[in-house]
Amino acid sequence: MASFRSSLALTAILAALAGPGAAQEAKVAFGGLAQDTSLPVEVQADTLSVNNADGTAVFSGNVLVGQGEMRLAAAKVTVEYDKDGKAIARLHATGGVTIANLADAAEAKEALYTIDSGVIVLTGDVLLTQGASALSGEKLTIQLKDGTGVMEGRVSTVFVPGGN
Repeated sequence: MASFRSSLALTAILAALAGPGAAQEAKVAFGGLAQDTSLPVEVQADTLSVNNADGTAVFSGNVLVGQGEMRLAAAKVTVEYDKDGKAIARLHATGGVTIANLADAAEAKEALYTIDSGVIVLTGDVLLTQGASALSGEKLTIQLKDGTGVMEGRVSTVFVPGGN
């Protein structure tokens, strides 16, 4: 974990030193957010409404989604099924979204999880915390299958030298 924090801090420093004319993104490792996307998805909520016409289900009120070690919490999650209506294709979470896996956690206004590709895109005031390290931006794309990600949009971090 110490080497991850060092690489996170170094990546953030290099992005900051690149200056305002450089691309506003930081690549980070997400060892704790690597996930087997073939595991079952469990959803709990206060209410559920199903729309067979468009192949969606809307969970609302204290929604909790689990898949393996990963947890997602939000006010509302819309589940989109594949064209056959048999498997979940995507989850669209809104309203105070939190995604956690072991020691890693990310918060945002919304998140879109595409199950087959194992990609989660968080947008809107994104905050990623990993232990004592924190990184913020406007968009975070997480590749769950290999545990990597990219933070974009006015990336900012705070670190304590020697505290890695």
